[in-house]
Amino acid sequence: MHGYWRSLAPVAALALIGLGATAQAQTIYPDRPVKIIVPIGPGGSYDLVGRHLADVLAKRMGQGFVVENKPGAGTVVGTQAASQSEPDGYTLMVGGLSNMAFNSALYSKLGYDPLRDFVPVALVYKFGYVMVGRKDLPQAKLADIVASAKANPGSISVATAGVGTGQQLVAAAFMKAASVKLLEVPYKGSPPAFIDLLAGRIDLFFDSIAAGLPYVQSGQVRGIAVLSSKRSPLAPDVPTMSEAGVPGLDVDSWLGIFAPAKTPPEVLAKLRREIRAALPDLKERFEKSGGEVWDFPDDKLTAFVASEHETWTKLIREAGIKLD
Repeated sequence: MHGYWRSLAPVAALALIGLGATAQAQTIYPDRPVKIIVPIGPGGSYDLVGRHLADVLAKRMGQGFVVENKPGAGTVVGTQAASQSEPDGYTLMVGGLSNMAFNSALYSKLGYDPLRDFVPVALVYKFGYVMVGRKDLPQAKLADIVASAKANPGSISVATAGVGTGQQLVAAAFMKAASVKLLEVPYKGSPPAFIDLLAGRIDLFFDSIAAGLPYVQSGQVRGIAVLSSKRSPLAPDVPTMSEAGVPGLDVDSWLGIFAPAKTPPEVLAKLRREIRAALPDLKERFEKSGGEVWDFPDDKLTAFVASEHETWTKLIREAGIKLD
């Protein structure tokens, strides 16, 4: 019997070596550079989140995290490319309302399914919107704007930053919540909209707090209300929509990291641990951009993204907004 066990020893040793190799293979991720696809060009919130995360994750995980800007058709081209990537953890993507919630309703034929083709890794950044008005707008408060718009539909104009943009969809959400009709005037981005708002040619505009509040603080435009659950510390005198008389309109834009569906659970778990541990290093950077760090619970990620997708798809279809 002693000789029998002795004869099995080399086999057992080889088995242990094999198990060790397997365990090591599972724990060395990442062992090569990781690509983070940003589905817009350089600049803007998607790019900001991608680059700041790439920086802190590279330092924490000892491997390169490389941002690849892949713009086109809004966020469609880059998101479709990410959806077709190998689900091995070496291609990640910055996702937000545009590519994860808006596009399904804006396009009749979309080359990806945001809920089927992706898994949320972490939601890390959020920012609110602010409703601003030209400084000589006769309606000084939100209640006055709503009353005038109800009495004379289309008499008050609102700029949008283009069809299908967050600014347009937030305006649509406001009109639905307040049961009013504003005259929409589309622009190609926020800067030209602000030019006409400052010149008094447009009455209202919805934009991110980061973009809108500097004009409020300088007195060039009037801050009407913020579309968030609490007032912004950057403009504590500007009320929330609920405080100003339109309850239930708490709109936060969010951004995070997504991976192709079927990415291994152990890879997702490691990424989530490292991203959560890196959030303190991102706090000051994100706040400087007008947003804030968001430490969203892992076990609620999938349900939240699905809920946001459903909410915005319904609103966009009811508003009849299309991009094709």
